[in-house]
Amino acid sequence: MNKKISKIALVLCLGCFLFSCRSKKSIITKRPNTKVIIGDNGEKEIKKTPENSTKVYANATERYIDVYKDIAKQEMSLYDIPASITLAQGILESGSGNGRLSVKANNHFGIKCHGWTGAKIYHDDDKAQECFRKYKDPKYSFRDHSIFLQKKRYAKLFKLKKDNYKGWAKELRAAGYATDKRYPEKLISIIERYELYKFDKEVLGSSYEEFEMPTTSETEPIRYIVSKGDTLYSISRKYNVTVKELQKLNKLNGTGLNIGQVLVVKQ
Repeated sequence: MNKKISKIALVLCLGCFLFSCRSKKSIITKRPNTKVIIGDNGEKEIKKTPENSTKVYANATERYIDVYKDIAKQEMSLYDIPASITLAQGILESGSGNGRLSVKANNHFGIKCHGWTGAKIYHDDDKAQECFRKYKDPKYSFRDHSIFLQKKRYAKLFKLKKDNYKGWAKELRAAGYATDKRYPEKLISIIERYELYKFDKEVLGSSYEEFEMPTTSETEPIRYIVSKGDTLYSISRKYNVTVKELQKLNKLNGTGLNIGQVLVVKQ
């Protein structure tokens, strides 16, 4: 009798042990991949991300291209600005998305306030603590960049073919977008290193033609369109020439300027 009771007790104990193991195993679940996003109001928002969604990039620039290529292509479709140019400018001016303005203000193109009524950020540039635009999302920075290039001073850009990224890079500098003499070369280098022209091809489709700049010994003079607040002195500093040289190039007797006036700044 005692042996029978002992066997029953042993079976019950073994059953309880096995059930306990299965119960513990059944409540273990795999934790989903999540990321914490801090909103504009400072509140934390947890979002689930799909498994195997993490991409590995060789560097920050490749990641930047992958994240923003579709936005650049959309802007090209809407505003006729080569996606390769938009991406190269964003990479150069935002430090591949790691610059302070892009991180803190989603401003990828260094666009200053100039009558802006939205959120602002202050940052040292040509002068200390200049006002820059702040965006809720980087896509609005890309859109503002497209709108910015619709100004009259950039009209020559849109006479160029959209697959002529070299021409666009050079005309941006000629129109006064950047003061860096090597700005066109830097853009072209980025475009060719990362083959950004392929995004132009994706937008243009069968109309895309690989463009070669014509070879010529002549160089086009660099011109500047006078904006509000410009003086001969400030323009001379910007282009590293003297006021007298500007007066001679443009046959000016005095120092007075008119908004919209086109000046030759380099022959």
